[in-house]
Amino acid sequence: MAQNIEKIVLKVDGMSCSSCAAGIERKLNKTEGVLSASINFAAEKAQIEFDKEKITIEKLMEIVNTLGYTAIADAEEKKEKVTLKVQGMTCSACSNRVEKVLNKMEGVIAANVNFAVEKVTVEYDPQKIRLVDLKRKVSSAGYELILEEDEEKEDIDEDEIKVKKAEKTMVTSLLFSGAIMGLMMIHMFITPIRGYLPIIVLLGLPIIFGTGLHVHKASFKALKNKSPNMDVLVSLGSLPPYLIGLLGFFFPIQTFIEMATTIMSFHLVGKYLEVRAKGRASQAIKKLIQMGAKTARIIVDGEEIEVPVKELQAGDIMIVRPGEKIPTDGVVVDGSSMVDESMATGESMPVKREKGDEVIGATLNKQGMMKVEVTKVGKDTFLSQVIKMVEECQGSKVPIQEFADRVTGYFVPVIIILTIGTFISFNIFPDFHRGIMEWGAQYLPWVNPDLTPLTLAFVTATAVLVIACPCALGLGTPTALMVGSGIGAEKGILIRNGEAVQTFKDIKAIAFDKTGTITKGKPEVTDLIIAEGVEEKQVLYYAGTIEKASEHPLAHAIVEKAKDENITFGEVKDFSALVGMGVEGRIDGERIFVGNRKLMKENNVSYENYEATLVKLEEEAKTAMMIARGSQLLGIVAVADPIKEDSAEAIRELEAMGIKTAMITGDNKRTAAAIGKKVGISHVIAEVLPDGKVEEVVKLQEKYDIVAMVGDGINDAPALKQSNVGIAIGTGTDIAIEAADVTLVRGELSGIISAIKLSKATFRKIKENYFWAWFYNALAIPVAMLGLLHPMIGAAAMSISSLNVVYNSLRLKKINIEPGYKKV
Repeated sequence: MAQNIEKIVLKVDGMSCSSCAAGIERKLNKTEGVLSASINFAAEKAQIEFDKEKITIEKLMEIVNTLGYTAIADAEEKKEKVTLKVQGMTCSACSNRVEKVLNKMEGVIAANVNFAVEKVTVEYDPQKIRLVDLKRKVSSAGYELILEEDEEKEDIDEDEIKVKKAEKTMVTSLLFSGAIMGLMMIHMFITPIRGYLPIIVLLGLPIIFGTGLHVHKASFKALKNKSPNMDVLVSLGSLPPYLIGLLGFFFPIQTFIEMATTIMSFHLVGKYLEVRAKGRASQAIKKLIQMGAKTARIIVDGEEIEVPVKELQAGDIMIVRPGEKIPTDGVVVDGSSMVDESMATGESMPVKREKGDEVIGATLNKQGMMKVEVTKVGKDTFLSQVIKMVEECQGSKVPIQEFADRVTGYFVPVIIILTIGTFISFNIFPDFHRGIMEWGAQYLPWVNPDLTPLTLAFVTATAVLVIACPCALGLGTPTALMVGSGIGAEKGILIRNGEAVQTFKDIKAIAFDKTGTITKGKPEVTDLIIAEGVEEKQVLYYAGTIEKASEHPLAHAIVEKAKDENITFGEVKDFSALVGMGVEGRIDGERIFVGNRKLMKENNVSYENYEATLVKLEEEAKTAMMIARGSQLLGIVAVADPIKEDSAEAIRELEAMGIKTAMITGDNKRTAAAIGKKVGISHVIAEVLPDGKVEEVVKLQEKYDIVAMVGDGINDAPALKQSNVGIAIGTGTDIAIEAADVTLVRGELSGIISAIKLSKATFRKIKENYFWAWFYNALAIPVAMLGLLHPMIGAAAMSISSLNVVYNSLRLKKINIEPGYKKV
C-alpha cells in the first residue's frame, strides 16, 4: 500500500476567498483514493496525498477544474521546447540540412528551422539528449548553434502579473465610481442634474458588468458547487441594488446604483491591496528561486562550453571562476577558494572549500578558480529541497486553524440567513428598528431613519452582506506561515509544517544526539597507549586496516591517524560491525578486535591492568577503544570529538528559557557525563544502542510531555519521528531534510533558539490574526443588523479587516530571533 501513496502540489487559480479553498478541500477529501487534501488560499496551492492505484493526477486536476477553478500540475514536463539561434546559414538549403541533421538525432521529437530569422525550434526529451549534444551535431554539419538564446527570456513573475491585473481593474473601477460619486454630490447638494439616472446607470455598467464581472462569475460557480463564498456576498450586495435602480426609469423609487458601484469598487480596492500584500508575504520563495545560476561552463572533450543549468548532468565538470555562482551541487575536484554560503546557512563569513569538499549550488565563489564535479541536479539539489520544504510549510496547516476552517465553511450561509432575517425583521417591526436608528442618527451622520421601511430593510440587509469578512479568518494562518517560513529560510532554519510551529512553542525538553550535534562530528585521535612488547606501528596497522572497512565517524579518525603515520593497510576478511561493542575481522590470518569492554569480555581479552587508564580517558570525555589480536591486548586508542564552540552557550540559554536538556549517546557513562558536564546538559543518558533511542525519547515524553529531538537526521531518523518535533542539524548538501520537522542548515545549536523564537512569534501572529478577525466580525455584523452601518462604509471596513490580517503577519519581518548570547 505504502508504495502506491504519492504526494503532489497543484497550483490552483481562481480562488477569491477562504470559502473557495474550503469548498475544494471538502470535495477532494470526499474523493475515493484521496488520503488527505489541504488547500492554502494565500499561497494558492493544493497539497494532495493520494493512492495512485485508485486515482490519477489528471483526475484530481479534473475535479478541481469542474468546480470552476484551474489546477496546474507542479511536476516537470518530460518534453522540453526551446528556440535557439543558428549562425552560418546562407540559404534555405542550409536550413534544410540543419533541420534534417537534428531530426535524425535520438531524443529529438521535432526540429523546425526558420531561415529568415536564423532560428531553430527544437522539441526534445531531456532524458535522452542534451542541448550540448545538439550544438556539437550542428557544429559537425558546419554551422553554429547558440545555446544562450533561450536564457535571454526574462522570468515571468506571476505575482507581479496578478498585481498589475488587479491594479488595472481597481483603477478602472475607481475612475467610474469616482465620477458617479462626484455627480451624486452635485445632484444632491448643489443643483439637480438633468438626466442624472441614465448617466449613473451608464457609468455604473462598466463597474458592475465589466471590472466586477469576474466576481459574479465566481459567485455563480460557488453557488453551483453549493459552497457560497465572499464573492456571493459581494454579488448580492452590488448586483440587486444596481438592477433595482433600473426600476427608477419606470417608478418613482429611490435608486441604489451609487451604493452598488461603491461596494464593488471598495471590494476591488481591497482585493488589489490583498494581492499585493500576499505577493510580499511570498517573497521568500521568489528570492530562493532567483538565487540559482542561469548558466554553467563545463568541459566537453577538453573544450569549455557554456550551457543552461538545467542541462547539467551528474558527472559533468564545471569551471567556477571568482565572483561567479556555483551552478549546482557538487564536489571540488581541483582548486580551492573561499565560498560565501550565506544563502544556505545564514552565516555571513565565507568558508574555505578545497579538493574533496562538497559545495552547494547557488553559493558564491569569492576567490580562486575551482573545477567542480556535478553530483546533484534538478529537484535533488540542496536549493530545490529548500524551496520544496518552504512550500510545504506554507501549504500546511496549524492545528488551531482546523476550527477556523470549519467555521469559515458555514460563515457565508449563516450571513445570508442573517441578511434575510434582517430584511424580514425591518419590515415586520419597522417602529422598533426606526427607534434604534433615530438614536444612532444623533451620533452617526450616515444613518437616515426617514427612509421608507422597505428601503431601510434593503439598505440594512445589503450592509450585513458586505460587512461580513470570511477572508480575514481564512488568511490568518497562511500569511503568518508564509512570512515566518520565509524568515526561517533566510536564517538557515527550514520548518516543514505548520504543526511544528504550534508544537515548538510548547516544548518542555530537548534531547540531543551527541556526535555531530553537541560535538563537531569530526573526531580525532588524542591518545595512543601501547601494551608492553608491542610496537606502535603494529597497533596502527591492525586498527587502521580493520576500521577502514567501518563507516563509524570514530573509525575515520583512526584511519586518518594511521595514514598520517604512513601505515600501509592490509586486507581485512570476515569483517563484522557489532552493535554497541565495536568491530571484528581477520587480518593476515589473525582475529582482530577493536571495541569496548563488552567486546573484550566476550572474547576473553584481559584488560584489567588498563582499567585505571580507561577510566581516566573517559573522564576526559574521550572514547577509549581497545585493540586486541586473538586474546592479546595490543593497546588502547582514545578518540575525542571536539565540542562545538556555541554548544555550552546555547544549552545554557535553553535551560534559562525553562527548557530541560538531555543527551542521548552510545558512549559509556563516564565519557557521556564528562561531555554533559562541560556543556551543562541536565540529563545524560549513556550507553544507548541506536535502536534504543526511540525508547529513551518515549521515556522523556512520559516525564516532560512535549519533547524535541535533535540529531543528524540520518542515523537518528526513528527517534526524530518519535519526538514531538524532530530537528535535523548538519551542514552541506547531505542533510536528511525528509527526516525532520525542522532542519538547521548552519549546524549550530544557536539555530534551535532562533527556531523556538521564530515559532513563538509566528504562532503569536496567528492568534492575533484570529482575534482581530473574530473581533471585527463579532462587532461589525450586529451593528450592521441594527441599521447603524451604511453598505458603503461596510464594504470599506471589510477590505480593511482582510488587510489588517495580512499586514499584521508582515510585521514578523521586524522581530529579532537571534540568541541572546554572543557567538564565539
